[in-house]
Parts: sequence; C-alpha cells; structure tokens
Amino acid sequence: MEPEQEISKKAAKKEAAKAEKLRRKQEAAAAAAAASGVAGVSIDGPDPLAANYGDIPVKDLQSKAVSGRVWTKVSSLSDELKDQTVLIRGRAQAIRAVGKKMAFLTVREIGYTVQCVLTVAPDVVSAQMVKFATAISKESFVDIEGVVTVPPEAIKGASQQVEIQVRKIYCINRAAPVLPINVEDAARSEIEIEKALEAGEQLVRVNQDTRLNYRMLDMRTPANQAIFRLECQVSNLFRQFLLNEDFVEIQTPKLTAGTSEGGAAVFKLEYKKQPACLAQSPQLHKQMAICGDFGRVFVVGPVFRAEDSYTHRHLCEFTGLDVEMEIKEHYSEVMDVVDRLFVEMFDKLNERCQKQLEAIGKQYPFKPLKYLRKTLRLTFEEGIQMLKEAGVEVDPLGDLNTESERTLGKLVLEKYGTEFYILHRYPLAVRPFYTMPCPDNEAYSNSFDVFIRGEEIISGAQRVHVPELLESRATQCGIDVKTISSYIDSFRYGAPPHGGFGVGLERVVMLFCALDNIRKTSLFPRDPRRLEP
Repeated sequence: MEPEQEISKKAAKKEAAKAEKLRRKQEAAAAAAAASGVAGVSIDGPDPLAANYGDIPVKDLQSKAVSGRVWTKVSSLSDELKDQTVLIRGRAQAIRAVGKKMAFLTVREIGYTVQCVLTVAPDVVSAQMVKFATAISKESFVDIEGVVTVPPEAIKGASQQVEIQVRKIYCINRAAPVLPINVEDAARSEIEIEKALEAGEQLVRVNQDTRLNYRMLDMRTPANQAIFRLECQVSNLFRQFLLNEDFVEIQTPKLTAGTSEGGAAVFKLEYKKQPACLAQSPQLHKQMAICGDFGRVFVVGPVFRAEDSYTHRHLCEFTGLDVEMEIKEHYSEVMDVVDRLFVEMFDKLNERCQKQLEAIGKQYPFKPLKYLRKTLRLTFEEGIQMLKEAGVEVDPLGDLNTESERTLGKLVLEKYGTEFYILHRYPLAVRPFYTMPCPDNEAYSNSFDVFIRGEEIISGAQRVHVPELLESRATQCGIDVKTISSYIDSFRYGAPPHGGFGVGLERVVMLFCALDNIRKTSLFPRDPRRLEP
C-alpha cells in the first residue's frame, strides 16, 4: 500500500470517529434540552404573550397559504427605517442573555448581521419570551418582528448600524444543539489566531479538511460568501464580454469516445458496453463548432482531469471557461481577445465587488492585482533568457516547472510592473497534438500561456485545421486516431484557420485574490482524495 493511501485511510477513520463523537454529543444536548423543558418552553402558568414567540410547526411551513407579509432584508436595515416595524428572517448567529430580563441576538442573513434586543416590558416582552430566545441554538432560522432603533454608539458586532427592539420571535428551524464547527471559528483569520497566541490565548483553528467535510457550515463565513459571489461575477463578466464580441455560447458533451487532450489522465467508464471517457475539455467539440460556421464560440462547463496531482492548484473536476474563434491572419488575434477580456474583467471586479474583496481580505489579507492597460506579451525564448540572466537554468525546448513560473513572475513584476502577462511561442513538444507549429521554426508553436501572480491560468493556441497534419500530430502524441476520427473528419469538409484558449474559473478567483489553495474557490472540490460531500 502506498504511504499516501495509508495516510488517507487513517484520516478517514479519524474523521469517522469525530463524526460519531459529535453525533453522541448532539443527542445528549437534545435530550438535556428536552428534559429541562427548554425545547417546548415549559413555563409556570399561562403567558398572555405566548402567541408572540415559539417554534413554528412544520405543517405551517408546508406552503399552506400566502399571508401577504413582507420581509425586510437584513442588508437593507439602516437609520432611514428608524421607528418603523420590520419583519426579518435569518440565522441566530450569536445569543447572549443579560440576566433573566434581557437578551441580545445577532441575526445573520446572507453575510449581513443585525443586533436584536429583547427587554422585558409589560404587555410587550415577557420573561418567558426572553427565556425562549436564549434557548434557541446557534445557526437556527428565526423570524423576528420589531422596531428599528438607532443606538448612540457604533455597533461592533454587526454589519448594520441599527438595532431591532424585538416584539415577536419565532423559530422556523432549529439547528443541532452542538455544531461540528462554529462559523465564528471558521471565519477567523490566521493573523487573529497568531495575535491571540502571542497574548497567551488559544483560539480554535479550523483546518482545510474539516472545513470541506462540513462545507455547508464553512460556506456561511463572510469570506466564503464573498469568494463565491465574486466567482459568480467572474463567470458573468466572461460570458457578457464574449456575447458583446459576437461569440455564441454552446453546450458540449462531457462523455466522449476518446481523449481530448492526449495522455492517460482521463476518467474511463463504460458507455452502453462501449469504452468512454469524461471530457478533459470541450476542445474537440468547440473546434467542430467552428467548422460548422459559428465563427466564434465559448463554453462554460465542467472539465475532468484524472491526474494524481496533490497540489494547491489542481482539481480533478473544475469549471472550464473555453473560447474558440476563427482567425484571419495571426494567432495574436486570440491573444487580443484575452487581453481585452481580462483587463475589463479585472476592472469591473475591482469596481463592482469592493465589499466582497474587503470581506475576503479581512480573513485572507492580499494586495490588489497589478496589471497593465495593455497586457504584456513575451515570447517563450524571451522568458527563458530572463530566467538565464537571473541564474535559473531551464531546458529551452522544455516546459516551465512551477518554480520557474514563479521566478519568472517575480522577474516580470520587477521589470515591467505587472502580475498579469502572456508568454507565447511555446516549444511544440510540450503542447497538445492539435497545436499549430510555428511557420519559421517547427520546434516552436503558435501557442501561449497566461499568468497571474507567477502561476499559469490560461493555455491557448492556433489549432491545426488540416486533417493530414492532425492525424500525424495525434499519432506522434500516442493517440489512437480511430477514437477521434469524427473530430478529424470534421476538418475534411473545409475548415477556417482558428484558435482559442481555456481557463479554469476557480484558478482565476484563487489568483486574483491571492488565495493559497484552489479548494477555497471550489464550492465542493473534487481532488484525488475527495469525492464528498
């Protein structure tokens, strides 16, 4: 057995033991709550205000009727609503009792928080109502109706600078009394943890695997809410830019008869008693769409890679943003699209997503990406020369390893003041079989990679559109031509010169925000060790 597999099995057993221990704790906590009468709010004598609080029965949440009530978003709560009665719904993020006659609840809705106050007062709030509120478990869903007030001092523990004086509170759905991870722990930055250690205090550090095991809790943190909302914007900006440039969005199959990139890193399966693969990219089909006279196409969809890559930047499944287009004269036309697309994307992310970037930076501090108005382009040979001058020896006709890419990124930043640049004219030997060779030197190709902060995010090239050359290149790369015969045949009926590129959505967000692991930008990551949740 491989050491990595042994470690993986031990980790799985450890997680299973933790899950069982958590289950027992939850059962004990629930039993204790029931025994104390908290769950049903057992009280001495009738409470005349009992209708203003309690657990909503499931039958009342089964779409029985439309009441016409209006819920105010927590994000909309401001001093403009002073003295108005509002109804909000959110999670009970924090609950704090102050004696028996007062309690504070912090309610969170989609990353925004507001402080709610219960104070015992005749005919308004009863002691039993306060008791009910303080017994609600963290992360439970509640409906709160109350009056908006503006405190004289700033509220440190909430995003909204108003309070709600609670008049009614109902629990819509209770979370387990004991949670596997606390959202406040998961939201803590490394800087906070280190500062606490220096002061002699130990705070909980939630590790990456635990976060992913309980992703539904982890994704509630402000940083994660921001990361995936930013990721949504990246996808939208990609799509909108290309639509404005007369590209057509297409949908390509994810089940294929053969490999689309070459090599053995494919997920193989049986398809109606025939061998098949999960698509490594939409490459072949987007080229076929160009042969079908679409002119300019793009695809947003899942991509599968069976590589055993245990790195901070590789996944077995990710979201691919792929482009293919006719070219008139030169593959620089494709690089022109990359240039305009990403400069516009970065501009709009900085402009539209300031709150999200601030939330991400609070937990994962980073410096804004440096990029030029006109993206820098260097040839592969120029990049190799820069590395040589810095004392880094690399194969002039080989690929760059991760360390060389990072070193070149630092050199480019120092010399040109940018962390986003294009490196083109790669050696042909390190590119896929469908890459067009350079006209002046067949050792090189009409291809390019794009880098952010010293890491590659895009691969692109002019494609071979001549079937005879395609067959020759595929054979040289060890691909069975029979498995891609329909792809090659599509070029026998007349094909225009064309090129394109592919980029991983998760990697763009990771590097734009200078995050240290791609699993932070994949909602439910799939890597060689993870298939759940």
